[in-house]
Amino acid sequence: MSVKGTGGPAKNPGRGTTGTGRADPAAGVAADRPEQIRNIALVGHSGAGKTLLVEALLAATSAISRMGTIADGTTVSDSDPSEIRQQRSTALSVVPLLVDGVKVNLLDTPGYPDFTGELRAGLRAADAALFVVSAVDGVDAVTTELWSECERVGMPRAVAISRLDHPRADYDAALAACRRAFGESVLPLYLPLHTGGEAAGLLGLLSGTVSEYTPGESGPARRPASADELAGSATARGELIEGIIAESEDESLMDRYLGGEEISLDVLIGDLETAVARGSFFPVLPTSAETGAGMAELLEMLVRAFPTPLEHELPAVTEIGGQPAGPLTCDPDGPLVAEVVRTTTDPFLGRVCLVRVFSGTLRPDLAIHVSGHGLADRGHQDHDSDERLTQLYSPLGSALRPVPYCIAGDICALAKLGTVETGDTISAKDRPLLIEAWEMPEPLMPVAIEAASHGDEDVLARSLGKVAAVDPTLRVERNAETHQLVLWCMGEAHAEVVLDRLRGQGVKLQTVEVVTPLRETFSTPGAGHGRYVKQSGGHGQYAVCDIEVEPLERGAGFEFVDRIVGGVIPGPFIASVEKGVRTQMQKGVFAGFPVVDIRVTLVGGKAHSVDSSDAAFQSAGALALREAAAAARIQLLEPVSAVTIDVPDEYVGAVMSDLSARRGRLTGTTSAGGETTQISAEVPDTELLRYAIELRSLTAGTGRFRRSYLRHEPVPSSAAAAAANA
Repeated sequence: MSVKGTGGPAKNPGRGTTGTGRADPAAGVAADRPEQIRNIALVGHSGAGKTLLVEALLAATSAISRMGTIADGTTVSDSDPSEIRQQRSTALSVVPLLVDGVKVNLLDTPGYPDFTGELRAGLRAADAALFVVSAVDGVDAVTTELWSECERVGMPRAVAISRLDHPRADYDAALAACRRAFGESVLPLYLPLHTGGEAAGLLGLLSGTVSEYTPGESGPARRPASADELAGSATARGELIEGIIAESEDESLMDRYLGGEEISLDVLIGDLETAVARGSFFPVLPTSAETGAGMAELLEMLVRAFPTPLEHELPAVTEIGGQPAGPLTCDPDGPLVAEVVRTTTDPFLGRVCLVRVFSGTLRPDLAIHVSGHGLADRGHQDHDSDERLTQLYSPLGSALRPVPYCIAGDICALAKLGTVETGDTISAKDRPLLIEAWEMPEPLMPVAIEAASHGDEDVLARSLGKVAAVDPTLRVERNAETHQLVLWCMGEAHAEVVLDRLRGQGVKLQTVEVVTPLRETFSTPGAGHGRYVKQSGGHGQYAVCDIEVEPLERGAGFEFVDRIVGGVIPGPFIASVEKGVRTQMQKGVFAGFPVVDIRVTLVGGKAHSVDSSDAAFQSAGALALREAAAAARIQLLEPVSAVTIDVPDEYVGAVMSDLSARRGRLTGTTSAGGETTQISAEVPDTELLRYAIELRSLTAGTGRFRRSYLRHEPVPSSAAAAAANA
């Protein structure tokens, strides 16, 4: 940002520290002390320009010789085949920069809502967030919600307004939108200066200098601002100074300023950096990845104003049994505690894990303990194992460069670990610890798949295990009632990525319609006669039974009543009849769904002293139930879920109307605070198959919902025929 009008990026290694990190591009970047590290997540909606901003920062620090493009699929942080094909980020990527001895780990996060899990992993590994807002599109509702999420945890933030080079760019409008959405503590440090319609320079409001960017030059040229430029920026400069002073710990500073005293630049900059680091002041910088405008200023701000890992509170840590582990600090010599924030698979290296080290130091050949707890509902069973590290790497997008160590506060990649999954804790073998799991979004869109052939089933099963291990937002379910293999995803884009990964491992599969697990019941009484008699010249089969079936209250289950008189059916075969009835209930009597909530009464039958058998009476019981069903009226039951939806107040009417169209029953609305309403309803599961997508469309991406099974209810007659044929 060059708030002091310096000629380039920050010369100070950051927040009062000195020293340099190891910077051998071929061997990666390893910081020596936590003071030399900045972990910064780039967040913002899809298309805001995060990935190109990373490219421009890489070029500005000479980490790459030429910027890649999204269209060509040559950017550093978007290297996954699905990202290249979709031309948008779908996964978290780490790009380290070395800025005058400070290692800056940029975590490029996806902006599309389907990949919220990757975004939250990036925030978990970061100590600050850089919000990237397009000067063309402004601030959307999802970005506003994300800002609030960072505010709740006190994460320091800054704003980069990107794409100044675009013909429709409007910096002033984007800045005004940021202040409306994020609050009055969001203030610009620079104003763009336009020449011939292009933003060719930046005016520093504190320094009073202008940075002029010329194509082909390695950095900006700086000059004092002209009298007209200073006059035009006087109002913005005054607001900035007042905003900084308002955050100062020196309570006399405001009185001195209002009294006409000129506050020194060093004092203002010191208070600015302190306020940004503690998350109470949020600077705005104009940038253009295409022209490089603002890159030197942004690098200086990242290094000087954002906090070091020493200033960021560690997640809660416990012993494996749940006992408190005591306070830990970001100390390279402390107990080892690290967390796996992302996992990928490599055909040569196996599982490659992106790890944030919170305490201690990772080194090659170190014996470690791996713990994974709290994700059993996602198919990730609790696990503990001991492993040994081989090589450590500094990731640069998809490239892995060896490093000799990774200290507390830093981020590295580990390979060839057999049991590690995303979200796992890595600790010392002799002192296993567990980090409190971060909140994962619930996948709510089902996608049913099946192997293309019987021979592909084993390959599908193995590949699913690998894909699920690296993606905690994916839930794999084998439905016990429909026998379908269902992938629960965050949305269509997420499902597409998961399917791409499976096919990339050689799996031949196809998607099929998701079958809602309906049930059947008797709505009227019925009677059935089951006769199973077979003679084939030898030992025959003989069993006859008569039953009466009547419906029970919803949820009552199944009752079997024996009213045999005179021993016409021997005792052991009565149990056989019940078993046959139960078997037929599982198979269904109308549309192939399980039968529930009935009472079956065995009232008569016949047996043969020689030919009767357990198998014969089981078959007779099944036949009797089918005949009773033919004589009665069968009712289909559908699952209904209790749904809770959180939406901004402006979308409440649209959401409630949509719920009514989905046969939903509203059960209540409550204020959730912050201009948000929580809607409670009961909705049939068949109406929720694509609700994750449709709610997002209905609420501009701001709606969130949760669901839980409530009960089964009769399917309306208008929908029963379609359900039976599904």
